[in-house]
Amino acid sequence: MRRLYTFVGLCLLSLAIPSMSRADVELPNVFTDHMVLQRNQENPVWGWDEPGTEVQVSIAGQSHSAKAGKDGRWEVKLDALSAGGPHTLKVAGSSEEEIKDVLVGEVWVCSGQSNMAWNVGSANDPDLEQLTANYPQIRLLSVPNRASQESEKNFDGSWVVCSPDTVKDFSAVGYFFGRQLHQTLDVPIGLIDNAWGGSAAEAWIRRDVIEKDERFSDLLAQWKQTEENYDHEATMARFQESLNKWEEAAKKAKADGKSPPSRPRSPRDPLAGNHRPGNLYGGCLHPIVGYGIKGAIWYQGESNAGRAYQYRDLFPLMIEHWRNVWNQGDFSFYWVSLADYRRETESPTDSSWAELREAQTMTLALPNTGEAIITDLGEADDIHPRNKQDVAKRLARLALKHDYDYDIVAGSPRYESHEINDGKVTVTFTNVGTQLDTFDVREPIGFTIAGEDRVFVPAEAKVVSGNKIEVWSSNVQKPVAVRYAWADNPVCNVQNTLGQPLTPFRTDDWEGITAQVKK
Repeated sequence: MRRLYTFVGLCLLSLAIPSMSRADVELPNVFTDHMVLQRNQENPVWGWDEPGTEVQVSIAGQSHSAKAGKDGRWEVKLDALSAGGPHTLKVAGSSEEEIKDVLVGEVWVCSGQSNMAWNVGSANDPDLEQLTANYPQIRLLSVPNRASQESEKNFDGSWVVCSPDTVKDFSAVGYFFGRQLHQTLDVPIGLIDNAWGGSAAEAWIRRDVIEKDERFSDLLAQWKQTEENYDHEATMARFQESLNKWEEAAKKAKADGKSPPSRPRSPRDPLAGNHRPGNLYGGCLHPIVGYGIKGAIWYQGESNAGRAYQYRDLFPLMIEHWRNVWNQGDFSFYWVSLADYRRETESPTDSSWAELREAQTMTLALPNTGEAIITDLGEADDIHPRNKQDVAKRLARLALKHDYDYDIVAGSPRYESHEINDGKVTVTFTNVGTQLDTFDVREPIGFTIAGEDRVFVPAEAKVVSGNKIEVWSSNVQKPVAVRYAWADNPVCNVQNTLGQPLTPFRTDDWEGITAQVKK
């Protein structure tokens, strides 16, 4: 998880934000040496200059001009370019700028919370991954963590060439995803990482958009109360008093040969944090909005699991909002379903994580979306599973199939329908890809079944065809509902023959434990 800027860092950032008092043409830092332009589509290029100044932009034999408006902003659209390079992007206005080593290929945004921010240096086999990261046609751009209720124009950062030195601190899922695309497509790849560990989905939506939606009125009311009443200086003063008392107690404990008490934790300012609605849209997303991309990959949800039913509305709203402000149509948006996490349970139980996974799967109703199921890749005691390579491959399958027309299996089998006959439930699945299979043991594991009393018990199951599974229990004579992998850390083993896990599901719509949680 990357830390917030210090005061000094903020001051340095302000230097990167365009100043209208300077008679220079300026570009945001999404346009720097080593950048990648999205191939085969028009790409906006924008910046700032003195109001009224004519700005000329040229690259690869084409030239475009625009006049800086009253606010100093100008924008042109480049004609579509084929994959290749390097090119030089020239911008001439009150002054001249040259952006060198510009490649044209495929550009993807890599966003979400800590599992997307989790870097290559902390993933499986970091030493081997770094040793082999010599990919000069893969370019990396990291947007620093910055919270703002205002729509920021710029950020402190620049594109870098992928190498053993630069890849270590970059998003592991993002890099492994981009590497697979590069190796398959043989074109340059640009990856923009703006993930922030622990972030909530509402922080990635512009504040006025979420304020206008009555579905989130309770959430916004709570935040408005916090904004009116929270005093960070007073909170820090109280913390300092607690810290002083702790230091005295720690000294005394040391003198007495005893263990010191736990140090009080420094409070976080919620107004400058990654949960406040609009904060990350303004600080981390808006500076790159409009840059030509192919799509986005997303790994987030843990911070919203306690409000999983709300996520059914919040997550689709976020995706549609991004698409609207990007002004690039319904670009592809693929996400990672929550991994298995926490202790396994012996008996069926309610689960906020299962409900969040369900909300993610429901979002597939939006066009050009896809979901990577990873209920087989998590770690019970670590919310950050190290195996980011397989996560990225499952995302890459979605892109290669749906964006680049490769005839491969992508996505996991999903529930389609069910029938109840003679005390057994036959469940039919779609998007099977090859055929249903099981891992480790022949019998399908992970199913539970319930009658009219709504009490779920472990169920027996067997694969009866390539896309059907029969489920039953001698303890439930008249079943009405079946669930699969319905737990924080489900014990389950159904997949297709390529190892894509079955998507967790339930056939009932009984109210879940997060249904009434609005804030």
